[in-house]
Amino acid sequence: MARKAPRHAEAERNDQALLIAAKQVLKAEGSRASVAAIAARAGVGMATVYRRYRTKEEFFQRLCVLALEQWIEAAEEGLRMDDPWDGLVHYVSAALEFGGGSLGSLAGTVPVSEEMAEAFTRSERLWHALVARAHEAGVLRADVTSVDVDLLIEQLGQASLVEHLVRRGRTEGLDEARAARHRTVMIALDGLRPGHPSLAGPPPAADLLSRRWSM
Repeated sequence: MARKAPRHAEAERNDQALLIAAKQVLKAEGSRASVAAIAARAGVGMATVYRRYRTKEEFFQRLCVLALEQWIEAAEEGLRMDDPWDGLVHYVSAALEFGGGSLGSLAGTVPVSEEMAEAFTRSERLWHALVARAHEAGVLRADVTSVDVDLLIEQLGQASLVEHLVRRGRTEGLDEARAARHRTVMIALDGLRPGHPSLAGPPPAADLLSRRWSM
């Protein structure tokens, strides 16, 4: 496999650092977050950012694509697992680990580019396949939809004790907080198993989450 050119590899490293920083800043400041604040958090100079991205809009669109690629990778890894339940749990756990949904505050403020739409379509296709496989295997309750699980991920991904400790630079209790978060996630995921009372109300619309990206 050919090695990437040094500049290309550096650009990819910068992009990943900017994505991590953007998730942190957007979670705290919402759509008011500036490119300067994200670049500063990532340790990347503004000149470097604007050599690669001509506008703030283009910058955020690229970060959205990178975030969608993380969802795609998580779904692909889940589908490679032999056990459908393990695959589903992996997807949810991975999404919580990389902060899936943290760019949600950009919804409705950034036009959906062609690259974003293509990545979203691929992500949705893989995710629906993961859910369908779990349904067919009888390990996911029949009244749970993919949107239900997406909403669960969004709720579980809200500000946590782990994030609070990391932001404060505190290591004391961090391992304990991570173990407690994992325990909470497992409790929540158990509710997706068959054998529970039927869910109240109609299932959420398939486009409930994607509609917020309309401008």
